[in-house]
Formats: sequence, structure tokens, C-alpha cells
Amino acid sequence: MRPFDDPAVEAVFQAFPQGTRMGVLTLRELVFETAGSLPDAQPLYEALRWGQPAYLAPKGSTIRLGGHKAASFALYVHCQSRLMGDFTSAFPGEDRIDGNRAILFDDPSQIDETRHGWLIARALTYHL
Repeated sequence: MRPFDDPAVEAVFQAFPQGTRMGVLTLRELVFETAGSLPDAQPLYEALRWGQPAYLAPKGSTIRLGGHKAASFALYVHCQSRLMGDFTSAFPGEDRIDGNRAILFDDPSQIDETRHGWLIARALTYHL
């Protein structure tokens, strides 16, 4: 597991229920791995936004990770961006989606590095 730079972010991860924590930690690793392959996504900054772990790149759109009322955990993108529309066009019917703001997960095994990495890469380079 990648170490945390901010103790407040780490505390939020530790406070998640076990099932949620495993999922969001898996997504966190995918965010950092994806950003590591994208020079334009550097430096990647991890912080809290709306009380949730958030990932910000210099020319990107914020990605947030957290629980969800209809799922164990979710990957959130900015609801006023075209990110979720582009994702559902590229991968129709592949995931449970909450409108134009989130992909919903019940288990870490549902995370697909290719498909979800695609969305993460688009978010981290959204304003290029």
C-alpha cells in the first residue's frame, strides 16, 4: 500500500467500514498507478474534498473516492463534466452508474484496471 502524506486523509480511509475501505484503497492504488503513467497528471495531489479522499492533477478534474448509499463504495467525478457521459458511451452497460457523477461498486473484484483506469486517466487530464 502506498503511504499517505496527509494524516487526515489516512484517518478517513481508516474510518471506512472494512468492505468500503478495501474497495477505496484498491481504487486509490489505481489512481496513483494511472497518474504515474501520465506525465501531464503530475504532480498528483491527495487531499480531502467534501470529507472524501480526492485526487487532483494540475490540468485535471477532481476524482473522489468514498461510500455510497446504494453501494459499498464509489468512484466520483465532477458531475458537470462530460466524463461520465464519455465513459458510458465508451463502455455501455458495463457498470452501475449514479447519474453523471459516480461508478458504484459492491466488491473490489468489480474494479477493472483497463475500463476504470480509462476514466481515471481522462479525469486526470481533463483540461488538456
